[in-house]
Amino acid sequence: MSYLPSENRYDQMQYNRCGNSGIKLPLISLGLWHNFGGVDTLENARKMIHRAFDLGITHFDLANNYGPPPGSAEENFGRILNQDLSSYRDELIISSKAGYLMWPGPYGNWGSRKYLIASLDQSLERIGLDYVDIFYSHRPDPDTPLEETMRALDFAVRSGRALYVGISNYSTERTKKAAKILHDLGTPFLIHQPRYSMFDRWVEEDNLLETLDEEGIGSIVFSPLDQGILTNKYISGIPEGSRAARESGFLQKEGVTQEKIEKVKKLNKIAEERGQTMAQLALTWVLRKPQVTTALIGASKVSHIEDAVGIQDNLELSSEEEERIEEILSD
Repeated sequence: MSYLPSENRYDQMQYNRCGNSGIKLPLISLGLWHNFGGVDTLENARKMIHRAFDLGITHFDLANNYGPPPGSAEENFGRILNQDLSSYRDELIISSKAGYLMWPGPYGNWGSRKYLIASLDQSLERIGLDYVDIFYSHRPDPDTPLEETMRALDFAVRSGRALYVGISNYSTERTKKAAKILHDLGTPFLIHQPRYSMFDRWVEEDNLLETLDEEGIGSIVFSPLDQGILTNKYISGIPEGSRAARESGFLQKEGVTQEKIEKVKKLNKIAEERGQTMAQLALTWVLRKPQVTTALIGASKVSHIEDAVGIQDNLELSSEEEERIEEILSD
């Protein structure tokens, strides 16, 4: 049976304007970093994408290296898009990125014009699109001039391969320089994608959010749940099949420290008092900042997406709750 999205999908989601642009993004966006690759079950990925769209999630975030293997998340998303969502393409924001190793040799990594444009062309072919809505420089390149990287993003827009551009993992200083270059080129600098969570607050320390506000740039924060640590998942130990239980991956067992778990237990009490899950409290906390346009979540099952969208029932943190959270985090 063909997929038919919920007729009420736009009644259930809050949308925030992204910087000074005309684009609004859903409060929660779905990232395909994990669980959508070639080693994963395609039918589960399909169910998650269907449910996300039913709940009003219109933004799907990809990158050239998402998988594993690299490229396979784009391929799988392309299959689902072609089979189920092609007639809804204009209702979707689809993004991709380039910046990490994709092929051998000196031209398959970092931020050169050659790499970025070649990678974007490959991403478009894998997904089966003529353009992506947002194309990112996935990380700053210490060796390539920033002007070259930004001119490559400018070319992506002018050639019709992307509608908007963004950057990810850039410091405040580099963000300011990138913004000036893109402004002078007349390219729409839509968004910055930094890591931000209760356990990773570099954007506050670096004053990045204030800079984005000044420049009229939106933000989509990734890993707001610290790869699952800021949920109930690890409170009683490392469950089999979880990210931390895998031998390879970004989250290792050593990252699930007892100090963090003790803090999560205390934070979870606040969440329970609010009638929220721990994950919902962590998402509410990052979204308390007005400069945060949307929180980018990962998911391995439909219930994770439903839980995240459920934060809309209780988005306000009282000053007392913020103080209690800050006391736990700074302890």
